Amino acid sequence: MSDRLSPLLSSPYVQRLGVRFVGHGDELTGILPYTEQIVGNPLIPALHGGAIGAFMEMTAAAGLLAHSELAALPKPIDVAVDYLRPGRPEDVFARAVVTRQGSRVANVKVEAWQAKRSSPIASLHGHFLVKPVTSS
Repeated sequence: MSDRLSPLLSSPYVQRLGVRFVGHGDELTGILPYTEQIVGNPLIPALHGGAIGAFMEMTAAAGLLAHSELAALPKPIDVAVDYLRPGRPEDVFARAVVTRQGSRVANVKVEAWQAKRSSPIASLHGHFLVKPVTSS
């Protein structure tokens, strides 16, 4: 599976944030490690919504790459993020569910959480342009 994720993992932005992915059976969990550079509001302190949203988009792409063989990285068509509670200064975890994948477009949902998976801090719903590997 790590071979499928290598195009995503080699991205400078993914590397800068330190995002990594851990597989457990057929589930892939994304991990955004806490660093002070992703704090958006130091008074609360709360993580920056843009960092959380970008992490969830990366997790969606990783889920698609792990789900099927693609010729290129998935490209977002539209993405909607719901911020449900402030992200505390600690690691963030996320999982993607590919709800439907056609020959050109995939529908993906992602939930991000911290202490308890049952208390998500944000969710993402997106459509991605995909290019499956074709056998000739």
